[in-house]
Amino acid sequence: VQLAESGGESVQSGGSLKLSCTFTGYIYSSYCFSWFLQAPGKEREMGAQIDSDGTANYADSVKGRFTISQRYTERTLYLQMNSVKPEDTAMYYCAADIGPLSYSNGGYCGKVDWGYWGQGTQVTVSS
Repeated sequence: VQLAESGGESVQSGGSLKLSCTFTGYIYSSYCFSWFLQAPGKEREMGAQIDSDGTANYADSVKGRFTISQRYTERTLYLQMNSVKPEDTAMYYCAADIGPLSYSNGGYCGKVDWGYWGQGTQVTVSS
């Protein structure tokens, strides 16, 4: 499985941006994808995740502003970023656990092993 992000660019505070992550290779019918963020000098952290049922979860820092979605037939994961802030500046990575995953706590992303990563795409938000 290979993942490739795109769509990162410089944007002004309050603006919008949409990131894409295309994936190739075999993925089981129960899986989980995530967008991680790594700001300069900070550890990588999960921003949003979505499973094969479409159940999504968000970090508090992006909840209400970012939306994760997927189009499996197009083999693409998206992250719609609205009302961006300078603190959203980071390298954005998509990650995948291709499954098969067990359903727990309302979704398939309860216990995951992020075995596949993209190379990242840079988002810079200016004030």
